[in-house]
Amino acid sequence: MKTHRPLRLLAGAAMALLLAACASVPLEDKPPAPPADAGAASGAKPADPKADPRAVASVDATPRALDPLNDPASPLAKRSIFFDFDSFVVKPEYQSVVEAHGKFLVANPNRKVTIEGHADERGSREYNLALGQKRADAVKSRLRLLGVQESQVETVSFGEDKPMALGSNEEAWAQNRRADLNYR
Repeated sequence: MKTHRPLRLLAGAAMALLLAACASVPLEDKPPAPPADAGAASGAKPADPKADPRAVASVDATPRALDPLNDPASPLAKRSIFFDFDSFVVKPEYQSVVEAHGKFLVANPNRKVTIEGHADERGSREYNLALGQKRADAVKSRLRLLGVQESQVETVSFGEDKPMALGSNEEAWAQNRRADLNYR
């Protein structure tokens, strides 16, 4: 058994060395890259930035532009047009919202939008479905006047079925009289 002991010690030491060699080293512990002009002074070819992981990291660190539909600061972040009671006329304060979406759709002919018309709980189910459809169609008409293609816009009415606000008061009703733009 004594003859196996040195082999075990040797195998254990080899395993420890192997594990130590496989340990990852944090990026901060790596030596700094040579200056960019160091290769030029020695006559060597400049390093390929695609092969240098630090170069890729610096490219990836560049901030990317947000999709305007997901940018909260964009006018396209507003996706609801609200209406007066028993009306499907787009109010002047929502013209800029419709125009922003119209410009976006004209500039992006592959994008499509569904306009969902809604109504508050007052009125019959049939009346509210018809009013929701008229609201969605009114927004679609405005978009079409701005040059948006027919194939980019679909309308649907939910009537009173998908309220934004719950309650039976003017505040809730005002939130539910709307048309929502949903991009697909």
